[in-house]
Amino acid sequence: MKTRYAGVLLPITALPSPYGVGSFGAKAKAFVDFLVKAGQSVWQVLPLVPTGYGDSPYSSSCATAGSPYLIDIDILIAQGLLTKEEAEEYTCDVAIWDGTTGRVNYEALFYRRIPLLKLAFSRFDKNTPAFQVFLEVGEYAEFSVFMALKEAHNWQALSAWEDCYRTRDEEAMKAFLEENKDAVLFWQFTQYEFFRQWKELKDYANRHGVEIMGDMPLYVSDDSAEVWAHPELFLLDSEGKSTEVAGVPPDYFTEDGQLWGNPLYNWEKMKEDGYAWWTKRLQKALSMYDIVRIDHFRGFDRFYAVPAGSANARKGHWCEGPKEALFADKLDWRIVAEDLGVLDEGVYRLMRNTGYPRMKILEFAFDGDPEHEFKPSNYDENCVVYTGTHDNATFIEHLQGQDLQQREIFYTDLASECEKWDVEFTFDPEEIEEPALMHRARKAVMQVAYLSRAKYVIFPLQDMLGTGANSRMNFPGILSAYNWSWRYQEDVLTDAFAEEIRVSTAAGAR
Repeated sequence: MKTRYAGVLLPITALPSPYGVGSFGAKAKAFVDFLVKAGQSVWQVLPLVPTGYGDSPYSSSCATAGSPYLIDIDILIAQGLLTKEEAEEYTCDVAIWDGTTGRVNYEALFYRRIPLLKLAFSRFDKNTPAFQVFLEVGEYAEFSVFMALKEAHNWQALSAWEDCYRTRDEEAMKAFLEENKDAVLFWQFTQYEFFRQWKELKDYANRHGVEIMGDMPLYVSDDSAEVWAHPELFLLDSEGKSTEVAGVPPDYFTEDGQLWGNPLYNWEKMKEDGYAWWTKRLQKALSMYDIVRIDHFRGFDRFYAVPAGSANARKGHWCEGPKEALFADKLDWRIVAEDLGVLDEGVYRLMRNTGYPRMKILEFAFDGDPEHEFKPSNYDENCVVYTGTHDNATFIEHLQGQDLQQREIFYTDLASECEKWDVEFTFDPEEIEEPALMHRARKAVMQVAYLSRAKYVIFPLQDMLGTGANSRMNFPGILSAYNWSWRYQEDVLTDAFAEEIRVSTAAGAR
């Protein structure tokens, strides 16, 4: 097994596609080929789960299901389930907000992709042996019934359903299943095809020496199959509603904190069976990916609870989580812990005792503090280094957002750091406002990271390309159609670009 990895962070949705959103087909394999040419050994993706309100992959209708949007249409055409003309008829309009970049139009996807998949399903041989085995295993039975119920309720949230369905009344459910067999079977088909295509893509990547790092949100949505089927695992009142919800308190970046609104886990109940639900969820993730990054890992030590109905996250309080007990039998699992945000001794203890790699963010490393933990000269081996995450500004956007004094401190500090690693980076104060200097700084930061002791170095594709604010993936805590919708243009992944990355990576012995 490798000991020094280099990789790229790119969600599947950001791949080029003639059908409005990236998917598991030829373009995904072409991206693997690019990674190989560029000397990269890891492809980190964002959660592949069905997106919910706000189109966020961190708020899903099921923690372990796959998004139907990612099923490749050309593969269905090759299987004889659709024609090219039919696919083009349902093609989702590309949304354009910045005048140049074609983005995912989730509203169009919502209304057009499911009818197209239903058309494919109408031609699918339900007696296919592999599909019958999939049904017998029953892993997605609850999810499929939940989605059929949502569709029957015109996609309203779980809280708006009649009590007999919300509480899974036995007679009501029996009648519903009898009357909606095909609807439930369709959602089983989406999962069968999703995982069949995903396995083919992952196997292709692995055969070419590229490992996949997946991403697991800590929380699930209040409008999810888990809350519907297993309400006892969450802190809900007698009517199935949360009295407190998840978020994070105000900090340097958000004066109101972040109000996520997810239901909180009933950790005492989960403890009774040794956290079996979590073990099963993690096992599923590690069957899908080679490595799993867990988002908001600090929530296992203590989590922040905000009264339901609050306008922001200012008036919350901290509660105790399961801590190391949940991971006692998982210490050798390939897990990466997202440990950013408000940290304290409890989080540091949890990180020490689990031994999972931590995260370092280079955008915040160069503030003049020589002891800053994100500075490459202060790393140990057990970490994953990023220029920024999906929630951060792109590297160029970050520099553009600094005032001139902050930017000069950044460059001065970076020059000092580069000197330690024998990486060339100097600047003239007269250049402070020049875009060219920003890109020289970007490349210097990346080179120092490759040279560092960190086990993993992973950069968002946007930062490798040097793109600005128009390519940002997400603005945390802001509901916007702009979020999660960026896609790269196919012609940017040139052989020359791949060679530039390969040379830089190889210089860091990765």
